[in-house]
Amino acid sequence: MPTAVVAIGGNSLITDADHQTVEDQYLAAAETDHHVAKMVAAGWKVVVTHGNGPQIGFILRRSELARNELHEVPLDVCGADTQGAIGYLLQQNLLNDFHRMGLGEKVVTVVTQTEVDAADPAFDQPTKPIGSFLTAEEAELRRADDGWDVAEDAGRGWRRVVASPQPKRIVELEAVQNLLNAGYVVITAGGGGIPVVADSDGALTGVPAVIDKDQASSLLAQQLGADLLLISTSIEQVALDFGTPNQAWLDELTVAEAKRYLAEGTHFRPGSMEPKVRAIVDYLEAGGTEAVVTTPQNIEAAIVGKAGTRFLP
Repeated sequence: MPTAVVAIGGNSLITDADHQTVEDQYLAAAETDHHVAKMVAAGWKVVVTHGNGPQIGFILRRSELARNELHEVPLDVCGADTQGAIGYLLQQNLLNDFHRMGLGEKVVTVVTQTEVDAADPAFDQPTKPIGSFLTAEEAELRRADDGWDVAEDAGRGWRRVVASPQPKRIVELEAVQNLLNAGYVVITAGGGGIPVVADSDGALTGVPAVIDKDQASSLLAQQLGADLLLISTSIEQVALDFGTPNQAWLDELTVAEAKRYLAEGTHFRPGSMEPKVRAIVDYLEAGGTEAVVTTPQNIEAAIVGKAGTRFLP
């Protein structure tokens, strides 16, 4: 049975500003899970990863609003919270799909830590905005009182910024592999995993950082020896010059072509498609077989080459 790592964006669980509740996210998770379940029915062993950006934002906002009555929640613990909560939504929906399809498949969520290097240069230049918008005065108080790094965000106000270091190791990899071998669909590495650093004795400590979900999914796919890395997003295909009059959709890309387009620097938006393409390049250069970018509803067609953008070595 071939193995696929399917990466689901955290934004895909929130369809629009009017559908942000937990119930709304449950229904959105159900829509994606239907297609993942069909992959399993077709004979794939599947590991599901997911983003958590909006959901972490919600937890941080609640924490900030309650800070005069309750302790604030550290960022690494927010990551653990979202892994459990989003994992639950995906896990229950998948189990219900398997039940309706007459499949005896099992599903489990693994709360995952991802080791990063304490000396990663990203810690010296934190750039990832998180949490609520602040006034300049509020931002300065947070900088002085809480040691936050803060930055002005595109003219919209000030926000806390944290590092986005490169993932080095999925700490619970062996457990994920064992569960996969035992026939489980495994939901793991949510939000890129909880960022942790190891001291000289190997003891782990959580750090306030955000790991790119696609980079972590790529690393997981490499370490599992997965046959496919599938990144599910809101856009059916990758495009050159996206959003411009010269936009051109792509059915297929080789690693060499993808690296050339990345180097040109004009085709893929930073923080959107660019990290996805870089994650795919890393996976394929490490020996991966193929990767696909598509929307949830096109997953079945994409894995047989009839939708999405296919990446090959």
